[in-house]
Amino acid sequence: MSFQDSGRSEKPAEEQDDTVESSELRAVYRRRLDERARARERWSLWDRRVADARLIALVGAVIAAVLAYRNGGSASWWLALSGGVFLLLVVSHEPISRAGERARRAVDFYAKGLARLDERWAGTGVGGSEFLDVDHPYAADLDLFGTGSMFERLCTARTRAGEAALASWLLAPASPDVIGQRHAAIVELRPRLDLREDLELLGAEVRAGIDPAALAAWCAVPRAFGGRVLPIAAAVLAVLGTAALTGWLFFEVSALPLLIILVIDGCFALSLSRRVRRVLAAVDRRTHDLVLLSELLGRLEREPFEAPLLQSLRAALETGGLPASARIRRLARLLHLLDTRKNQLFVPLAALWLWTTQIAMRIDAWRGGTGPEVAHWIEAIGAFEALSALAAYAAENPADPFPELDRETTCYVAEAVGHPLIPVGDCVRNDIRLGPSARVLIVSGSNMSGKSTLLRTVGINAVLAFAGAPVRAARLRLSMLSLGATLRIQDSLQAGRSRFYAEITRVRQLVDRAQGPLPLLFLFDELFHGTNSHDRCVGAEAVVRGLIDRGALGLVTTHDLALAEIADRLAPAVANVHFEDRLVDGTMLFDYRMRPGVVQHSNALALMRAIGLDV
Repeated sequence: MSFQDSGRSEKPAEEQDDTVESSELRAVYRRRLDERARARERWSLWDRRVADARLIALVGAVIAAVLAYRNGGSASWWLALSGGVFLLLVVSHEPISRAGERARRAVDFYAKGLARLDERWAGTGVGGSEFLDVDHPYAADLDLFGTGSMFERLCTARTRAGEAALASWLLAPASPDVIGQRHAAIVELRPRLDLREDLELLGAEVRAGIDPAALAAWCAVPRAFGGRVLPIAAAVLAVLGTAALTGWLFFEVSALPLLIILVIDGCFALSLSRRVRRVLAAVDRRTHDLVLLSELLGRLEREPFEAPLLQSLRAALETGGLPASARIRRLARLLHLLDTRKNQLFVPLAALWLWTTQIAMRIDAWRGGTGPEVAHWIEAIGAFEALSALAAYAAENPADPFPELDRETTCYVAEAVGHPLIPVGDCVRNDIRLGPSARVLIVSGSNMSGKSTLLRTVGINAVLAFAGAPVRAARLRLSMLSLGATLRIQDSLQAGRSRFYAEITRVRQLVDRAQGPLPLLFLFDELFHGTNSHDRCVGAEAVVRGLIDRGALGLVTTHDLALAEIADRLAPAVANVHFEDRLVDGTMLFDYRMRPGVVQHSNALALMRAIGLDV
């Protein structure tokens, strides 16, 4: 697959039609990082120069003012010139500062990309801990959120909506049709580095400037001016006032009609003043939010898309045939018209025309007609960002394929499956086959041999598959499954729960899930190890047998070799596999390769002796 920038006129000429192989993505990141760093230095230099020039102009304006005062105004033109230059430099500072800040963010964007490629990303991104629910059937068990989590590795979203969308995709499986649509969208977005960079830069500004909940709440407030009677009445009064003013000024008509209209205008405006204030109270802040949002919306509206999911998301950015950014520009024009009331020369006409009242009515109408769509726009932006994050992951891991969804057989069949959070050079891969014949694997082995990592590997790749992302495997074929795990079960002093009680509660939750519409994929780590061997074996066999009867698939790890005997009684639906270790010169060595059968020894005593315990 080729890796191609989307090619936009505002990019430097040397970046147009920039096409490289995915394997050369590191070189692209490095080159662009250097270019953005140089741009940041240039803008920083311009910023310092403008600041110095502004100070000089200010000093010149002060000197010119003193000379004009002492010389009776003869130096006024110097004052006007220096003052004009000062104002020009003040106005020019904002775009220069903004360009420098965008260059800094671009540097950060590519530096993070290189960190991901170099496996140095942990702790540098967004962990998404706010999305973690400890009662979720697998979120904590599979390290979905937090420092070094799957969410941190995937998330390049810069808006809260994008983070929320990505988190929701990891927490619940999509339907097969949606997964297929996401695959097509990711394939299309995978080479579009320009778009990902722009989403980073514009999304960062939106995140810094917008409270989505407050913006959506403002847009959802019921209209203050319902119906068309009041706007029509205001327009009629404005026309009558204009006619009365024209007659008085140019046709020698008495001023009485004009005075009557002004009195009526005053009464009309006063009667609506509370509603006008309510409409305008938060409009300045919310409009600032919407202007920021319009830049991000405009960028997405300009991008050509062919994948059905991307086209449907862009269609969500249109209301009544107009793109969202155009509708926001309409509101911005209304605010610009509202600001004209601050011109002292315009105040008399503003009063005659009920300017503030009419503009407030139009803003209220905009909010009533377009406001409810703002939440949909933000949701679409979130979906775009989530897809872009998965596309970036796909581009940075070109060897990871999309999974195959089996709609006929309940299965999880993986060739050379590995954990995506383990560096590629350190990741030992194994084959997993769960299906109609062997539905459950009992995984035995010594401490640190790789049992729990195997469970996390199976689980996290299922999460990626059901989110629509590539998976860390040579090949993965699986059916739609409901996922649950017991890898991070903990006791709770506050709730008065022991670790064992917390575990059996989770197991009961997963047994209930197995009765749902999707077969269960369960991952039990050291099942019931908080009780004695007899009770553990009886309870584990009963749970596994019941889950098999409900069509579930799963893995169960254990140190208790007696638990491995379950496979003898439930064969061929249950099979034993194990991990081995070797003690060499007092050091435990592991190859993390899964083998058939039951492990034949334990390393617990050897580990105790290796750290100096006299056992």
